Amino acid sequence: MKFSARTAANLGLLTAVSIVLTRFFGVMLPIAGANALRLSFGEAPVMLAGVLFGPASGALAGVAADLVGFLINSYGGPYHPGLTLSLALTGLIPGLLLHPKRDSLSVVQVGAVVLLTDLLTGVLLNTLWLSRMFGQGFFQLLGMRLLARLVTVPLYILTVYWANRAYRAYLSSGR
Repeated sequence: MKFSARTAANLGLLTAVSIVLTRFFGVMLPIAGANALRLSFGEAPVMLAGVLFGPASGALAGVAADLVGFLINSYGGPYHPGLTLSLALTGLIPGLLLHPKRDSLSVVQVGAVVLLTDLLTGVLLNTLWLSRMFGQGFFQLLGMRLLARLVTVPLYILTVYWANRAYRAYLSSGR
């Protein structure tokens, strides 16, 4: 995998934004006595990395954001490689499905992929990892995690859609 200096700088910036949004502006809510629900918007920059720079770049940004973010602020929980895999998939899936069409994406296309990605990674996989980490039942955690998605998914969709448009406009301006 070979990156230009511009791509590497942009991936580093998106990774840093993801870490800040997740680790510093995220809110941890306890479910059944365990810190199993974090409200944050750190997944949006990882999805955007995949859309703008491709699936491998999105996956790399996800892995870097999770590992570096964990070292900065673990929220007192143990490290789980499944959560790293989930964040890698959060960058990979939009990269696979949207990167080839990134110049002409509609809100519906972005919405469908963000919803698919978040249901697979944020809801199903992360709930599985958290239920195993904290010894809670999968369905005991699932309800609250689904409710949190009512807030986060629309914001992810708007962020990815408008940031992609803004980046495309910036590139077409000849800079």
